[in-house]
Amino acid sequence: MTNSKTKTKTIEKEKVVAETINGRFAMLGLMAAIGAYLTTGQIIPGFV
Repeated sequence: MTNSKTKTKTIEKEKVVAETINGRFAMLGLMAAIGAYLTTGQIIPGFV
């Protein structure tokens, strides 16, 4: 078992950037939802 080869997966840089941006927008949406709830008391303002 001395010839065992390990394959390493490479991740494209574009995917890393896309996931980072996606995560940042998700956190921005979460902060907006918390802000709306704190100011109006509703999860979706205007929706009964």
